[in-house]
Amino acid sequence: MTIVPRWEWRTFGVSFGPAEERLAASEAGRVEESDEVYLLSLRSDASVKLRGGLLDAKRRLQTDGELEQWMPVFKAGLPLSETDTAALLELLGVQELSSPDLREVSVRKRRAHYTVGGCMAELTEMRTKEGATRTIAVEATDPALVRAAVRSLGLEAAPAPLCVARGLKALVGWGVRRTAVIDVGTNSVKFQLAQEGADGWQPVVDRAEVTRLGEGLEATGQLGDAPIERTADAVAAMAAEARENGATKIVAVGTAGLRTASNRARFIDAVRQRCGVEVEVISGDEEARLAYVGAMSGLQLPDGAVVVFDSGGGSSQFTFAGERFSLDIGAVRVTERFGLDGPVDLQAIAGARAALEHDLARLKDHPRPDAVVGMGGTVTNLAAVSLQLSPYDPDRIQGTTLGRVEIDRQIELYRARDAAGRRELAGLQPARAEVILAGACIVRTVLELLDAEALTVSDRGLRHGVLIERG
Repeated sequence: MTIVPRWEWRTFGVSFGPAEERLAASEAGRVEESDEVYLLSLRSDASVKLRGGLLDAKRRLQTDGELEQWMPVFKAGLPLSETDTAALLELLGVQELSSPDLREVSVRKRRAHYTVGGCMAELTEMRTKEGATRTIAVEATDPALVRAAVRSLGLEAAPAPLCVARGLKALVGWGVRRTAVIDVGTNSVKFQLAQEGADGWQPVVDRAEVTRLGEGLEATGQLGDAPIERTADAVAAMAAEARENGATKIVAVGTAGLRTASNRARFIDAVRQRCGVEVEVISGDEEARLAYVGAMSGLQLPDGAVVVFDSGGGSSQFTFAGERFSLDIGAVRVTERFGLDGPVDLQAIAGARAALEHDLARLKDHPRPDAVVGMGGTVTNLAAVSLQLSPYDPDRIQGTTLGRVEIDRQIELYRARDAAGRRELAGLQPARAEVILAGACIVRTVLELLDAEALTVSDRGLRHGVLIERG
């Protein structure tokens, strides 16, 4: 029988959304349950497992972007012959089977097989004594077919692909270190799960959920019951996802909304009770510093004076050479103050801009910078709308230039629409429809006061800085 290598795309996670719905709508080819023992190595990601009395070994031949090509090496009964033993040791990268760099992991599996676009698709539940996870894989001899099937299943935005061995190492917390950062903002909660590699931290999951924690905060000085509940639920779900995907550390930080709220202890207690995570409320200065660390880690900028700013829901942070500060100006606050969540006339925009110029007057005290870097949900959404980017692609956003003319165009775009009309715009995250106009006015005013024609967009920010320093 001719052995042919196959290309595989595989990811691990808790849920795979539309992909599961599409698979469920078709009849599974077969469903199997089995008990298997995987032999994991710190020196290799080879797939080696014992099932049904046979040792099955596969070697990764090459990678092509998010795909990996795997070749079966052998399938043999125990005890192994000298030839198969030698091949196994070489595959695992060790000198002997008693090596401390090897570990056996018992796995209970439930696999459902499907056919998608000429590819084999497999949805698997994997359970070990350390925990459980789920994995979905698509494979075929033709990599183009695999990519097409992944797209047809809507998996482009799924957690970063991992092979079986690496996914199991993460699950049992062996040899692969994963850390999660949860950034609790006034408007949204950002979540990043990252894996430490030779080139630093690599994202596994990176997403945000708009929960409007600061809804009504400007008027009352307190967090409302509903915002507390939905935001605590979001944080708890992110913590559960992190743990199920092998995170050994979860760091949660709170920013402007929690700094301001007199009843922030209620929210912190609610999160602690739901998932055992302690939310640390950081100062505006610390937020600005960590956001700067995160933003600068992913950009190549020319020499000269650089200003980095992060426009959030409740505050904006600025870092100049040798100076950092935070101002209580954010998209949620400005929206509520000037009623910018729906259609407004030019006079309302002029009034908001005039007030922002006053509130941001501190920026005038600094010389004109050579470059401006903007980060945060407002800036990245403005960039996505500029590119008509749907779905969101962080690699395309990173390093994008956003100029005054484009921001003015978008202000007019949002000014004339209600929230429902704004949600129809390609690239805009639907949950930001109410606050995007206020955010655009803030960004435009910042450029005006800094005498800058444009800014460079960074998809990285506070959560990346926290990961770098505290991961």
